Amino acid sequence: MNEPPLTDSPQARRYNRISRRLGLADLGIGLGLMLMLLLTDWTRVIRDFSYRLAGGENFVLALLIYVFVLAVIGKLLGFGLDYYSFRLEHEYQLSNQRWRGWMWDQFKAFWVGFGMSVLLAELLYFVIRKAPQAWWIVAWIAFMVLYVIFAQIAPVILFPIFYKYQTLNNDELRERLTRLSEKAGTQVRGVYEWMLSEKSKKANAALMGLGATRRIVLSDTLLASYSDDEIEAVLAHELGHHYHRHIVKSFAVQAMITFIGFWALKIVLRWSVINHNWFISQYDFANLPLVILLTTMLSVVLMPVLNAYSRWNEREADRYAWNSIPSVEPFISAMNKLAEQNLAEREPSRWVEILFHSHPPIAKRIADAREWQSRHPQPGSAS
Repeated sequence: MNEPPLTDSPQARRYNRISRRLGLADLGIGLGLMLMLLLTDWTRVIRDFSYRLAGGENFVLALLIYVFVLAVIGKLLGFGLDYYSFRLEHEYQLSNQRWRGWMWDQFKAFWVGFGMSVLLAELLYFVIRKAPQAWWIVAWIAFMVLYVIFAQIAPVILFPIFYKYQTLNNDELRERLTRLSEKAGTQVRGVYEWMLSEKSKKANAALMGLGATRRIVLSDTLLASYSDDEIEAVLAHELGHHYHRHIVKSFAVQAMITFIGFWALKIVLRWSVINHNWFISQYDFANLPLVILLTTMLSVVLMPVLNAYSRWNEREADRYAWNSIPSVEPFISAMNKLAEQNLAEREPSRWVEILFHSHPPIAKRIADAREWQSRHPQPGSAS
């Protein structure tokens, strides 16, 4: 059978190259802002300003004001890149979103991000104040609990803030996907159509939530352009993550990294107070830029390792999908369609894959599917 070429078009390469540069520029702006606040003493100026607005003694309100000031500064510095990203999606015919809708999403994203940042900051400094010796262990436990809570409420609280979705009307497809999920050993609470076309021309699918919020979500762009067999193949891959317990394993990995992060943070904060008198105490929230800087740098350093682990999980999920569907042909055709529709890179350079890709390149996934097919002939596969 004829398949689209596995090489990338110049358009796809340019789009992904620009997207990576925008991501790196955004990272640079964030790190640069934190460094500037620390090196120029502005963080203490903002802290004192926050206390004055809070009446001088209200720690909780002062911290809220401080986080708000940082959030506003960060948003203003990054707005140009955000707008360029918006224009880039239109330039490459990947977006349906108008300026007004994009601005509304920016407004909502700011307040959601601010709310979550305030919650985490208030929790962190509360724990430091109440348990100055063991705060990093207590904070680690509290943050991991929040991690699970956020994963559970995301489909029912956070996701609807930005997207509309409704119960899938295709009864036959809904039952088919439900049976597939039950075969994988997971109970889903419904199959939903995600109205992605209001904003994007890209296609996607996901298995979202935990426990009572577990659900299958399919974008309307996927439903409009893909056969039921292709949709089943895409979902089979998502269910492979459940079958191989990747969510639990990823949580364990995240817990380990967060533990290391809090341990390193404990050392750095004590060093900044005792040896250099940079801050009044460990719970002096003028050190928040130092907290952000350290955790961000740790994430950057570990990103290649985490990407490699993610690609391993994705390959396991692919193999589960191939074993769960009558033929790998719908999987291959779906991968080709997704690459075309989402303007994804089929064959990135090895360094780009290592540094930036959490999924194996599509060309490799298709080649692996073909190799698996040759070793496991399926009744529905083409000869």
